[in-house]
Amino acid sequence: MPALTWAGAQQYEPMSASVRAALSGTIADRRPPTSSFKDYGEAVDWLSAMSARLEKRIPNREYRLELLRAIHYEATRAGLDPQLVLGLIQVESGFRKYAVSSAGARGYMQVMPFWIKVIGQPNDNLFHMRTNLRYGCTILRHYLDIEKGDLFRALGRYNGSLGRAEYPNLVRSAWNQWRYERQLAMSQPAPAKP
Repeated sequence: MPALTWAGAQQYEPMSASVRAALSGTIADRRPPTSSFKDYGEAVDWLSAMSARLEKRIPNREYRLELLRAIHYEATRAGLDPQLVLGLIQVESGFRKYAVSSAGARGYMQVMPFWIKVIGQPNDNLFHMRTNLRYGCTILRHYLDIEKGDLFRALGRYNGSLGRAEYPNLVRSAWNQWRYERQLAMSQPAPAKP
């Protein structure tokens, strides 16, 4: 049985045909995911750090790493900070794949079903990990663009609570818990051989 969440109700807002087409194109782009990391070392470091933080919520290591790779890919693809998306998921669904809000929002990123009609395909499943992340990241990017980069207002739109501080503040607080700075090992010359 799906778990209920704290999430609000995203509001449908009329949009121009060109915006709708652009968002539909972004959702429909089903190219096989490739790594969104700059290099192998970055992937190992980030996945190790985030996996350790997520282990209590998602004990299955393989699934946890698959989710983290997908979050990093979809967030990066949408021009979002992957740690921001982790914070948003923490607030929206508590990392529950089958979460359903009282307003009917679904999945990790609590996407409202009306988005399928607006920018998706009738067979899109908002409980499918990659579909949910693709929609959620695309929608948040759309709201950031509408709000000219104002994260506070974009988060309010995302949650259906525009103008109220509680939700944006919760996401910002959760985002801070997911902050990540890659620690590069100091290169030291190897000791001379005797």
